[in-house]
Amino acid sequence: MARPTRCRRICMEPAYDSFFPDGFLTGEEVIMTLDEYETIRLIDLEEYTQHECAKQMNISRTTTAEIYKSARYKMADSVVNGKKLLITGGNYQFCDGTTCPFCKKHCNRAANSVRQSKILKKEGKKMRIAVTYEDGKIYQHFGHTSQFKLYDIEDGKITSTQIVETNGQGHGALSGFLSQGEVDVLICGGIGGGAQIALAEAEIKLYGGVSGDADEAVNAYLEGKLDFNPNVQCSHHAHEHSCGGHQCGENKHGCSGN
Repeated sequence: MARPTRCRRICMEPAYDSFFPDGFLTGEEVIMTLDEYETIRLIDLEEYTQHECAKQMNISRTTTAEIYKSARYKMADSVVNGKKLLITGGNYQFCDGTTCPFCKKHCNRAANSVRQSKILKKEGKKMRIAVTYEDGKIYQHFGHTSQFKLYDIEDGKITSTQIVETNGQGHGALSGFLSQGEVDVLICGGIGGGAQIALAEAEIKLYGGVSGDADEAVNAYLEGKLDFNPNVQCSHHAHEHSCGGHQCGENKHGCSGN
């Protein structure tokens, strides 16, 4: 019996998951998986050795070399032959913050592990505002946000806040996550059409296309001065995967043999 494939550990989904050549389009595309992307990020950008990359991704040195070779070939094929590059799929799970001993950079997941992972119940008839959140700022890609900051409002004033983890949930599940958290209003950056429909069905008011400091945005909303875009769209969905380039049904966070 073949040995089950070990799930590759990655930090998070890429902020940019599609690249198009500027010029004559061949109509062909290259699919780079997220674990392949992670080797490029760690080795070429973060300057990890392949041994360090293997430890970070929780796989063998030989497997790392194979994944990295495949990723580099796909990147070259896209650049040299003018093929569209899409980053999606793969056999992976998200890091839970346990890579700190050999991670060269500060790990946000580990630092935030002491924060709320369960949403506290809303008291009385308070309004609750959610903001896609990262390091005090409004995170710009709704479907990839790893945190929300929640603000409970009473008499036009913030009475309490909490930061909650999305635990790696993709855009298809986040509207339900917010609905269960009794959220009334969402402030975010970019957001796809499918997510907007889901939020509308959950009766969560959307204020998209907002950037900058999260606290300042909420205060601007309470003062009726929030600068937002009512026609916001997420550039992540420009390659028309319609919540399908990521294939919402695929097993993104759990792997056989894990």
